[in-house]
Amino acid sequence: MYYPWHLYTMALLYVLAGINHFIKPKIYLRIMPNYLPNHKLLVVLSGIMEILLGIALCFPQTKNISILLIIGMLTVFLSVHFFMLTNKKASSGLPKWLLVLRIAIQFLLMYWAYSYLKL
Repeated sequence: MYYPWHLYTMALLYVLAGINHFIKPKIYLRIMPNYLPNHKLLVVLSGIMEILLGIALCFPQTKNISILLIIGMLTVFLSVHFFMLTNKKASSGLPKWLLVLRIAIQFLLMYWAYSYLKL
């Protein structure tokens, strides 16, 4: 079964984002909410999950579960975006409007994934 090119684009986006967790972990460590334990482990696990879920999008047997897990992962990642909005150090000097926009983008990414659930 062949999927539309944009599904593969989404898969590549998650694989590259996951790889970036290992190339530039400090970016992700800085934005981890204080209430979460073991930031290094969580950055590694989230990177691995993004890579695996991106790859799983490409196969009919795993596509739908990958989509549901991506939506769940993005929902969990909302806590990071809200933390960035409320914590000056985590915000990395980004303007508030951009931090709010990032939250909106999370919901767009969830919708984008959801739109492939039936294919």
